[in-house]
Amino acid sequence: MKGSKGNWIQGAIKKPGAFSAQAEKAGMSTAEFANEVTSNPDDYSDKTLKRAQLAKTLAGMRKKKKKRSSKG
Repeated sequence: MKGSKGNWIQGAIKKPGAFSAQAEKAGMSTAEFANEVTSNPDDYSDKTLKRAQLAKTLAGMRKKKKKRSSKG
């Protein structure tokens, strides 16, 4: 990670699609599943909780980026 701001994301995502697969199996969108997991952390593994928190972080970054690009 040599100074590039976006490189931490590649390091944070160990198994791409794993959280989406869990959400699909639960019959929810990734956002819904992330909210479910973070609302009930005792019902899920630590790994799933970390994935949910990362999903929420990335979703928040995506919203901020969209807001910035819409100004023009």
